[in-house]
Amino acid sequence: MEEDPVDPVDILASAERAFNAQTETRLRKRLQGASAEFFERAVIDLLWAMGYGGEHGEKKHVGRSGDGGIDGIIRQDALGLTSVYVQAKRYCETNKVGSSEMRNFIGALDSRGATQGVFITTSSFLPSAIKTAEGYRHGAIVLVDGIKLTALMLAYGVAVRKVCEFMLYEIDDDFFEEDELV
Repeated sequence: MEEDPVDPVDILASAERAFNAQTETRLRKRLQGASAEFFERAVIDLLWAMGYGGEHGEKKHVGRSGDGGIDGIIRQDALGLTSVYVQAKRYCETNKVGSSEMRNFIGALDSRGATQGVFITTSSFLPSAIKTAEGYRHGAIVLVDGIKLTALMLAYGVAVRKVCEFMLYEIDDDFFEEDELV
């Protein structure tokens, strides 16, 4: 009985996923161990790398003790007519964001007349926090947990660098068509 041949592309793809999952886990631990200010700035840098702020926008870190529940503001246009307000919580895995933190963020958004908010944590959200966020202005708050956070950081190259790239080649059958060889 013959075994199916192992596809080297599948092997490389699987190894890449495993390696990057380990990197994401290490990155999450580093973020959890960093200072609150560092984490807040890293989150703002991620959103900026993702394209928030556009060509003429502006990013601003405002987090500090007594910051009123807003850690960062990204102005989407040159005049600041549209802004994204950011809350960043650097929690350990077992400390999940609850509805009280979400209500505080909603209060901070309302006090600024905000229409868009992003709440990012290194841990995760309790179901009550998710329900509270979903009930606010029909999805005006986007929630990003630690798993999604580190996946986005890898995807947008924030706090990571590419260390290796493989190139695999296959024969271009179109090249060997008789009409092509003139």
